[in-house]
Amino acid sequence: MENLNSKSIALIGGGPAALLMMKNMVDQHLMPETIYVFEKNDRLGVGMPYGKYGSGVEHVANVSANELPSFSCSFEEYLSLHPTTDFQDFSPGAKFNPYQVIPRLLLGHYMEFQFELYIKMAKESGTKVVVRKNCSVQDIIPVNDQFKIVTDLSKDFISDSVVLCTGHYWPKKHENKVDGWYDSPYPPTKFTTQTNFPIAIRGTSLTAVDAVKTLSRLNGQYELQEDGQLKYTLHTASENFRIDMFSTGGFLPALRFHSEDEAYSDDWMMSLEDIYDYKNRHNGFVDLDHVFEINFKNPLKKRDPEFYDQIKDLSIEAFVDKMMSIRKELDSFQLFKAEYTEAEKSINRRQSISWKETLSAFSYAMNYPAKHFSAEDMLRLRKTLLPLISIIIASLPQSSYKEIIALYDAGIIDLIQVDKESYVEPHPDSGGVYHYQSPEGNKQNNYYRLFVDAIGQQPLDVADLPFESLRSTDLVSSAYLQFKSNISAENLSETQDSQIIKGQNDNYYLKVNGLEINDHFQSLNRYGEAISNLFIMAVPFIGGLNPDYSGLDFCDTAAGRIVKIVQDRTLI
Repeated sequence: MENLNSKSIALIGGGPAALLMMKNMVDQHLMPETIYVFEKNDRLGVGMPYGKYGSGVEHVANVSANELPSFSCSFEEYLSLHPTTDFQDFSPGAKFNPYQVIPRLLLGHYMEFQFELYIKMAKESGTKVVVRKNCSVQDIIPVNDQFKIVTDLSKDFISDSVVLCTGHYWPKKHENKVDGWYDSPYPPTKFTTQTNFPIAIRGTSLTAVDAVKTLSRLNGQYELQEDGQLKYTLHTASENFRIDMFSTGGFLPALRFHSEDEAYSDDWMMSLEDIYDYKNRHNGFVDLDHVFEINFKNPLKKRDPEFYDQIKDLSIEAFVDKMMSIRKELDSFQLFKAEYTEAEKSINRRQSISWKETLSAFSYAMNYPAKHFSAEDMLRLRKTLLPLISIIIASLPQSSYKEIIALYDAGIIDLIQVDKESYVEPHPDSGGVYHYQSPEGNKQNNYYRLFVDAIGQQPLDVADLPFESLRSTDLVSSAYLQFKSNISAENLSETQDSQIIKGQNDNYYLKVNGLEINDHFQSLNRYGEAISNLFIMAVPFIGGLNPDYSGLDFCDTAAGRIVKIVQDRTLI
């Protein structure tokens, strides 16, 4: 499809990604004749995370107002226009703190307001905006150089360009088939009763913390103490309730600290010119070590010369070993308490923890050269840096820390480290049986009447696309990275043959999760050709080529790139 006409653009999904598309279209003055927005639920801007399908009043975002993308109306201005009494810390009587994390439902209200504001601005610029809420897109059918959007309404729609903004998605494997088994903690409203027995939660990510928050409130209550900490007390009918969290790494997420940077910046990333110049000089690949040097070590040298001197000569592996060895010296909850003290000092003194902030910036910046890594470097990244990054960038709010520690001090929660071969299988009666080997080598088969899978959003593949006509065409393809060395590929293929294939050119490729996309988030066919009017912005489908693909900042950058290429295309 070589469509250079973008008189109409369809956003499939009306959540945060679609909001940031609207923002960038308005900000960059890309005003097609028509913008279509299709949202399966009843609200715009909130998606799964910031509405009832992903949050309750107990859930908080891991971002503060100063970390939000630059919207047309700031969060503080929004509160003055729409005062709230539902969230005490953000009520009219409270002093506004731009560094305080925002309740997710409140953030959803703000983002819904922004979406409506951008729709109004687009209309004022002469663009027709057609919004269909409570509308499920059943299929997307290529028709000549356009797309037919088939919905569950009585009318189909034709659009020149399509942007997939379908957001988070948790496929159901056993949920609703096995009593007491949940494939995700969402929506939290599905948990309605007390559980007077131990429960299992797989994972220690922010998704797992969401499950802890919901289930703990059903079985007990938190009380604020004079020292500012919380005390947890079980309900009488839940005396046998407890939570076992399972993790292969055995670590809890790192805590929020004071951030000196107001928002992520394009200045942190390799430009496309830099990427292609480097590839031309280095056999067609961008090297992970180079990205680590320019996007982590060099910025760290400016921010914290003393810490830089400690790690300047370390390889990526040695750096990760150094950082992880510190974490492994302490019990998970003791480390959790120590990090809380460190984070509190950072916040109170308004001083960043430089290496953590720089690592978070690196995590954001590496998304863009990552699709130009060799397969060897992507495998290396997954094995070494990503486990550390996933802990650090979690940025768990202090309020969530206090709840988890209250549960720990009450003897209600435990963290169990398991081996990578561990698994859970449904139990015939309810829940599941957790099979694992402890670090001491002891095999365990523990039964839980209630099991929640909470490892977070997993990358999805072509077969998971909910649009049959796209799946069956050449407009989308699975993502692959080429190996530098056929010898290393052949050695690996002995144990990972399902992921490694040999191409017609006798080179070897690693299949990574998700769809093949280019630097402008355009879908690529199996020949590597860009589909000029099909864009993939649904984060679960681009996770293989974008290792840290979550967050509003990522969506903002992605939307900006999409809008720019559409503008350039229409000027041809």
